[in-house]
Amino acid sequence: MTTWTINEPRRLPLDGAVSRLDVWLAMGRLNVVGTDGPPSVTVKAVGSKGLTVSLDDGELSVRHDIAPSKLRPIVGWWFFGGKRRYNAEVTIAVPTTAAASLTVISGSLTASGLRNGAKADVVSGSITLLGLDGQVHATAVSGSVEALGVGGDLIMETVSGEIVLGDSSAHRVKARTISGAVTCDLDNPKARDIRIDTTSGEILVRVPEDADLHVDLNATSGRVSSAFPQIAPMGMHGARYARGRLGAGTGQLSAYAISGNVSLLARPTEDFSEGDQA
Repeated sequence: MTTWTINEPRRLPLDGAVSRLDVWLAMGRLNVVGTDGPPSVTVKAVGSKGLTVSLDDGELSVRHDIAPSKLRPIVGWWFFGGKRRYNAEVTIAVPTTAAASLTVISGSLTASGLRNGAKADVVSGSITLLGLDGQVHATAVSGSVEALGVGGDLIMETVSGEIVLGDSSAHRVKARTISGAVTCDLDNPKARDIRIDTTSGEILVRVPEDADLHVDLNATSGRVSSAFPQIAPMGMHGARYARGRLGAGTGQLSAYAISGNVSLLARPTEDFSEGDQA
C-alpha cells in the first residue's frame, strides 16, 4: 500500500490501476470524473487537518481522518474551527470502470462518467450525477439530488430536498423524499420498474409515448393528472388516483404523494435518436 498525506494544494498523479474508489470528506466540494486517461487526485484547497490518500491493490482511498461519530455531538462545530480544519476541494479522475463509494458530510458532490455503479451520500448539501451507469444509489439528508443521463438501476433518496432526474435511460428507478418535489423524465421506452413517492411535495413524471407500463398514480391530499387518455384520473372527491396500461404493460410505474399533486406527461417519440431506440 502507498499512502500520501496532503496538507497543501497539489496534483497527485497515480501510477497504479484503480478499480474501486472510496472517498470520505467531512466538508467541502468533491468532483469525481470517469476518464480514459491516467488516474489522479487534485486537491485545490485543504484545511489544516489535511487529507490522507492511499492506493492499495486497486482501491483508491481519499479521506479526512476523523471519526463520523465525533461530528454529531458538536453543535456549531463548523463555526468553531471545523471549516478551517476540514474544508477541502478535491477532484479525482479514475477509470470509467471503477466502482465508487462517495461521502461528503457537508458540501457538494458531483460524479460523472462512471459506468460501473456508484454510491453517493451527503448529509447536508447537494448531489449531482452525470452520465452514470450500473447500480447507482444517491442519498441526501438535507439537500437536493440531480441526475442527468443516468442509466442502469437508480435509487435516489432525500429527507428534505428536491429530486430531479432528466434524460434517463434507467431500467429501474426508485425516488423517495419526505419533504420535497420529485421530477422524473425518462427517455427509455423499455423501463421496467419506476417507483416514486413523497410525503410532502409535487411529483411530475414524463415517460415515452411508446412506453410499456402498468401505471398506478395516487394523491392522498392533492390531484392526479395524466396526458395519456388510457390513464384517466378518478376519485369520489376529485381526481385522486389513476390506473391503466401503456402499451403491453410489461413494466410498472407507481407514483404516490401524500400531500401534493401527481402529474404524468408524455414524451414524444420523435425526441429519440436511433441510439435511444436500440
